[in-house]
Amino acid sequence: MKYLHLIWAELFRRKTRTVLTLLSILAAFLLFGLLNGVRESFNDAGKSVAGASRLQTGSKLSFIQTLPLALDQRIKNVDGVDAVTYANWFGGAYQDPRNQIFSFAVAPNYLDLYPEIAVDPAQREKFNNTRTGILVGEQLMTRFKWKVGQKIPLQSTIFPNRDGTKNWDFEIVGTMAAKDKKAAGWYDGLIIMQWKYFDESTPYNRGDVGWYVVRVKDPAQADRVSKAIDQLSLNSPNETKTMTEAASFANWMKQTADIGLIVGSIMGAVFFTLLLLTGNTMAQAVRERIPELAVLKTIGFTNGQVLGLVLAESILLVVIGGVLGLGLAAVLGPILGAGSQGMINMPPVGLASWTLGLMLMAGIGLLVGALPAMRAMRLNIVDALSGR
Repeated sequence: MKYLHLIWAELFRRKTRTVLTLLSILAAFLLFGLLNGVRESFNDAGKSVAGASRLQTGSKLSFIQTLPLALDQRIKNVDGVDAVTYANWFGGAYQDPRNQIFSFAVAPNYLDLYPEIAVDPAQREKFNNTRTGILVGEQLMTRFKWKVGQKIPLQSTIFPNRDGTKNWDFEIVGTMAAKDKKAAGWYDGLIIMQWKYFDESTPYNRGDVGWYVVRVKDPAQADRVSKAIDQLSLNSPNETKTMTEAASFANWMKQTADIGLIVGSIMGAVFFTLLLLTGNTMAQAVRERIPELAVLKTIGFTNGQVLGLVLAESILLVVIGGVLGLGLAAVLGPILGAGSQGMINMPPVGLASWTLGLMLMAGIGLLVGALPAMRAMRLNIVDALSGR
């Protein structure tokens, strides 16, 4: 750019103010990069290529409402259904209620419908034949330093066992891992146990299941199959709602917490504050340089050129801070993901995040620079030089 050296000199005319403003912009876009990664992590959780042929059937009322086991055979008889399994939420925690673990009680054929989960055949056989056996995700094994064959206690945040306490004892008989490492934060942080042991050991279940997982023969027929499954319990006390696996997970997350709304609200507040802060910086910078701008007009700079110089300075300020912030988010994201021991799988700051981030930088730069630039453009040379 012809006048880049001039823009750069004006930008760092007040170095301390500029550096502090850059740090604020950097922090805002660092937060944007990390929170956008969290949102994408939750959006991608449970998604896989194999998941395109799977449906989940749960209670129409609430995800905490159980369904009768008798639906299992009736769902199998629906035209277009290839296989059916079921599971219950266990709500496990290890040693401390704050150490929450995704844990499910599952049917014997549960893993048949999840080919993307890798389990050693011998360990799976032992799991099927061990009443208190559990399969544990590799990330959890590393996080708690567990070993295969070890017996561990788990607390259920929901279900007591037969002795009235919520303390359960299990034996680790094998490990499991996601074949696709993009899903590692989900499957590698999971525990599954025998549904039969769970059902017989708690007086609060009584043969019910939390949800059904249905594999369809043809994914193109998923909508028709979903409607047929829901027709089975229509107008009964156990009406169901069948959705694709991705839609079901998103619905479950929204009932727990609307991650998109939370992230959007935080970022809205951050960027609104950033607009005020950066706008004030640019207004001060232009106000201090009124005589200099008048001199530029005197030596031949047009109103349009002065407008462009101020806008370019504003955009450059935001772009420098924003690029540094997103770059730092790209570095810190994988580190934070590894530090969470697989609980949060932070995706890299990809092209979509960079594109959206650069659009935000340009937009914020234009917004905060618009009023100061208009003032500079309309500046009267005589009034400015005389101090009026």
